[in-house]
Amino acid sequence: MKHNKEAPDLSHRVAATDDLEISAYLQVAETRKVLADQESEVPSSTNSPISREAVVILDFGSQYSQLIARRVRECHVYCEILPPDAPYERVQALQPRGFILSGGPASVYDTDAPKLPGYVLETGLPVLGVCYGMQLVAQELGGLVAPATKREYGHAVAYVNDTSSRIFTGLPFSFSVWMSHGDQVSQLPPGFQVLAYTDNSQVAAMGKEKIFGLQFHPEVVHTTEGKNIIRNFLYEVCGCEGSWTPGSFVSDTMQRIREQVGSGKVICALSGGVDSAITATLVHKAVGDQLTCIFVNNGLLRREEAERNIHTFQKNLQMNLVYVDATDRFLSRLIGIIDPELKRRIIGEEFIRVFEEEARKIGNIDFLAQGTLYPDVIESTTPETKAAAKIKTHHNVGGLPPNLRFSLVEPLRYLFKDEVRAVGIELGLPEEMVYRQPFPGPGLAIRVIGEVTRERLEVLRAADWIVMNEVKRSGLYRELWQSFAILTPLRSVGVMGDGRTYANVVAVRAVTSEDGMTADWAHLPYDVLARISNRIVNEVPGVNRVVYDISSKPPSTIEWE
Repeated sequence: MKHNKEAPDLSHRVAATDDLEISAYLQVAETRKVLADQESEVPSSTNSPISREAVVILDFGSQYSQLIARRVRECHVYCEILPPDAPYERVQALQPRGFILSGGPASVYDTDAPKLPGYVLETGLPVLGVCYGMQLVAQELGGLVAPATKREYGHAVAYVNDTSSRIFTGLPFSFSVWMSHGDQVSQLPPGFQVLAYTDNSQVAAMGKEKIFGLQFHPEVVHTTEGKNIIRNFLYEVCGCEGSWTPGSFVSDTMQRIREQVGSGKVICALSGGVDSAITATLVHKAVGDQLTCIFVNNGLLRREEAERNIHTFQKNLQMNLVYVDATDRFLSRLIGIIDPELKRRIIGEEFIRVFEEEARKIGNIDFLAQGTLYPDVIESTTPETKAAAKIKTHHNVGGLPPNLRFSLVEPLRYLFKDEVRAVGIELGLPEEMVYRQPFPGPGLAIRVIGEVTRERLEVLRAADWIVMNEVKRSGLYRELWQSFAILTPLRSVGVMGDGRTYANVVAVRAVTSEDGMTADWAHLPYDVLARISNRIVNEVPGVNRVVYDISSKPPSTIEWE
């Protein structure tokens, strides 16, 4: 084991809000599960995997493209979201069984509207066009698209003309759908038939042989038979069998890591969160002692987090671990910084610089492993997802400096969060670790709204500790996607001990979600909220008011910054 500084030892202490039950790791062999009923896992690395069965989702700017991917993965079929101008070689590398064309905000008859790549129809593969995607197909094959006389948005009822159509096999005659369009197919392409209609759309679905179009969105939960429609397309039309499982992902990814790394050395940006933990475990199982994990205490961690992570990865997982206490370094760079995007960039750059310095001490390092996920890639608008609107820069994606001297190993790059967790269980990691709530790469820096100082961090740590303690005490931890405290830049008047106070306002955030792409605010019981508020006001110096965030994503994001 390697250390450039003696790691703190709190193994004698039991954290009240400990996210990791270390003892559970001793029972790994008993907790291993075969998750055949889990959502399909995706082989991935720096380069996209070659899949035996895959579909390509071409993104024309829809807000729902990632939901299409989610539904495809739920059917145990691998998929990737690509921009319509992706080179055919990139598409061909996936050996796709078919194409799904997303919706989009443009009108197909606009001069600058995204066009349908020629290879989509030239390959002769099955095609499913959704909303704008259907209109593209109709226009390309000789149909007409025109503005609708009545815009259709929200709930509608679709009536199926032909339930024997492969796309509607086994579905009822009518079902609820979700519409969001201002244009319509006014004339079918030659040879196509109307497969379904609504009160306001004469062509709610069309089809011919292996090419289908849907004016409604099957990927959203409001379309009651949406997942079945996608499954029919994948299985009945594309001929997929649903062979992607956590086990196949793990074996394929480990082989891919070995091929990428060869005899090189890898360092892992270990934060102790779910993503970096599973990344480190995958790489460690693939290349063993070629991996050295670097755990940087940036001073932006939650209470006792550094000690727990060191105990887990060094003592229980037997990984080479370098511990670096860089608190002073990070906090000095954040002095006076208010803008959240600048915070993220500074923290991302500083992380990489620390890694580079530690790598020089270790020797020649060739690769940096990190836990980038597919939502990170989508929201950060990388070259892979040009059509997506940039929401924020993710630490693992947009925060990297352009002169990075390592090659990246990102085995989870094409996975959603719940898929990552299924991989963690497949790897034999304890559920207490695998189902830990997400924690942002920039840490508490983006939960201290405004300037980050030592004093403000300590206030937030104390409040956050109470939130987590009460959530776990109430048995709600696994039901929530995230739950945490935010230190706002506000101060408010209060009365404590018959005296006037003017102190900090702490916000509490708790959300439910499947993958972090969308989220609803959690309806926490009033007694839980009351205990949280009472404890924070009484136990955290400098706080006299607690508020609860009841915003969903969208329109808000989960984090405040």
